[in-house]
Amino acid sequence: MSNRIFIIGGGGQIGRAVALKFLTLGWNVISSGRKVPNEPINNDRIKYVTVDRHDTQRMREAISPGVDLLLDCLSFDESDSNQLVELQDLVGRICVISSASVYMDDQGRTLDEASDFGFPDFGGPLNIDHRIVEPGPATYSTRKVAMELRLLSSAAEKSTILRPCAIYGPHSKHAREWFFVKRLLDGRKQIPLAYEGKTRFHTTSVKHIAQAVAAAIESATPSTMNVVDPQAPTTREIGEAIMSAAGIYAEIIGLPVVDEYPPSVGANPWGLKRDMICVVSNAYSPIGEYGDLIKPTIDWLMSDLDLVDWKSELPVLAAYPFSLFDYEKEDELLRGL
Repeated sequence: MSNRIFIIGGGGQIGRAVALKFLTLGWNVISSGRKVPNEPINNDRIKYVTVDRHDTQRMREAISPGVDLLLDCLSFDESDSNQLVELQDLVGRICVISSASVYMDDQGRTLDEASDFGFPDFGGPLNIDHRIVEPGPATYSTRKVAMELRLLSSAAEKSTILRPCAIYGPHSKHAREWFFVKRLLDGRKQIPLAYEGKTRFHTTSVKHIAQAVAAAIESATPSTMNVVDPQAPTTREIGEAIMSAAGIYAEIIGLPVVDEYPPSVGANPWGLKRDMICVVSNAYSPIGEYGDLIKPTIDWLMSDLDLVDWKSELPVLAAYPFSLFDYEKEDELLRGL
């Protein structure tokens, strides 16, 4: 009998990538969510179930009689881990998606609160034993840490925590690549980037997350893993890779470093004031760099998204606290260069 994986949040970018990976491994996949995805995977070995992950009884019924691996793409706080602990008798291994945003610098600065207290200065690549924020309800990252600690305190022997960074893949609600793709489709000839386009916000392909989840099958897997691409590209390099994938090109203009955040022109989804680079876990096998793996995301964005109504498709990107497409300000600045 084939092994079984149950995916909480299986319709999102991570869930889809993991489902496809495990189908190639010969597993049966149960993909759960509040609704069946608009574009379900066409394979006899994947089953879609509609269930609210906060309904523990319904979750138990959906998982029964048991699965070899449970992946939680929607675990955001301690209450979610409480549920996983309750369900652990039905699963062989548990894997949850956390975030590299849990790290903080020596002054206690984090990405969550960078606009209030300044950008963290990590001083180099981040290992999994780097200092993390205190658990609690205050921010996205403190809730993620509370989730991690609860799970590792009660189900450590069968659990793996994954900490990705700037995730990319088709079917994302936070497709950072739209920053470049929309400009290219709009016919922009120059694209200004803050901080000279030189800062690095480590990227994570959903395919590498799938590789890490596959590695989590083994009991010898580390309890916590950074999951990132082998190298961290600069914002300029990200733009160049996207243009190559799209087959449309524009001139990238690196703007001088300024103290203000966000800068009035050139702010972008990777535009950190200081680098955030993670040490890659050696528990999974990377399959390529950003430039090797970005094309499916760009093809999806160019074929599926509406240039005008993009905010409804990318709600997380649309919620940024600054305008991503203020062409008037860009043109005014570029005319003065």
